[in-house]
Amino acid sequence: MSSENSTGGNDMDDERAMGVWDVVVVGAGPAGASAAYAAAVAGRRVLLLEKAELPRYKTCGGGIIGPSRDSLPPGFELPLKDRVNAVTFSLNGKYARTRRSKNTLFGLINRPEFDAQLVEHAQKAGAELRTGAAVSRVEQHGSEVPDRRTVAVVLQDGETILARAVVGADGSASRIGAHVGVKLDQVDLGLEAEIPVPQEVADDWRGRVLIDWGPMPGSYGWVFPKDDTLTVGVISARGEGAATKRYLEDFIGRLGLAGFEPAVSSGHLTRCRAEDSPLSRGRVLVCGDAAGLLEPWTREGISFALRSGRLAGEWAVRVAEAHDAVDARRQALNYAFAIKAGLGVEMAVGKRMLTVFERRPGLLHTVLTGFRPAWNAFARITRGSTTLGELVRTHPLAGKALSRLDH
Repeated sequence: MSSENSTGGNDMDDERAMGVWDVVVVGAGPAGASAAYAAAVAGRRVLLLEKAELPRYKTCGGGIIGPSRDSLPPGFELPLKDRVNAVTFSLNGKYARTRRSKNTLFGLINRPEFDAQLVEHAQKAGAELRTGAAVSRVEQHGSEVPDRRTVAVVLQDGETILARAVVGADGSASRIGAHVGVKLDQVDLGLEAEIPVPQEVADDWRGRVLIDWGPMPGSYGWVFPKDDTLTVGVISARGEGAATKRYLEDFIGRLGLAGFEPAVSSGHLTRCRAEDSPLSRGRVLVCGDAAGLLEPWTREGISFALRSGRLAGEWAVRVAEAHDAVDARRQALNYAFAIKAGLGVEMAVGKRMLTVFERRPGLLHTVLTGFRPAWNAFARITRGSTTLGELVRTHPLAGKALSRLDH
């Protein structure tokens, strides 16, 4: 179902006859579904394209921290598999220490359900979904494009879809990101196994996650419990493929899980944008993984996808309404400013945290497990009552400590 465009007028009727969409969103993950929802709620004609059939599996720990929860559409009920109130930290399998919280720190979801539910909310808001629609390219000039206010989205089967604005949310190997010219600063390899376990093993993990600071610089591993399945994964800089695979095998072995057969084993590259990477080109905006938006230290991407997706949807509406290239550019620059002022600040602090962590994982482990204010800060960040950026800005001690460790 699609909603009527609130601006009305004969021009709009002509465009409908021509089949021009206000906003086309490419990719139906958290970023794309959020963008489609935001544009549809504003009363625009929105088409959401997804190359797979939904629901579909994604390599992802599935942790929903406070900023993610706060960015969900009104009335969205999280399909939680567990609520986490305890974290065990270890340093490459040693010095394990568990910290507990009276309140829930974060929730755990399975991505197929979560993503499908986000898409449903976008559809209820008026967005139209097309699955099995793989995009080969977008064009803003040339024979496919009838005028300067239109973008052509060309599908792999040759079909062309016309739009006033396009949002690229097609993941970390994004075709739309390539069109925009997204530049990457950091690429990491995540490996993950979904391991079904017996009831007694599942009970032992309920409400608790494990975070293990790994053997390679900047690497870490995790165990996230979800009913009768443990999501076990590791992440490290790309180029360390064999060592990362060995780390996952050792990690699973140490946990006593080597005897259980994984239901799914998968790998995924996470890509982090360079500071000067563009977020738009003409009438095309990018968000989420397609824009390289994620937290560089933890590589947490869901909250970045939801928040940047919502902003992209809101600004795409304004780009769609722009009558010339100058106005479209102004709206796209406003979108970039909104991203940099919020998520960009968090990414800059995350980058500094990663540098400290790469050099001194042992120190970070000691501080988190032995220094109560550090644990409290971790808990407040995961709950969403503060962010890494806010913490460094508002607590002089945190800023000083990070500066000292930075050098």
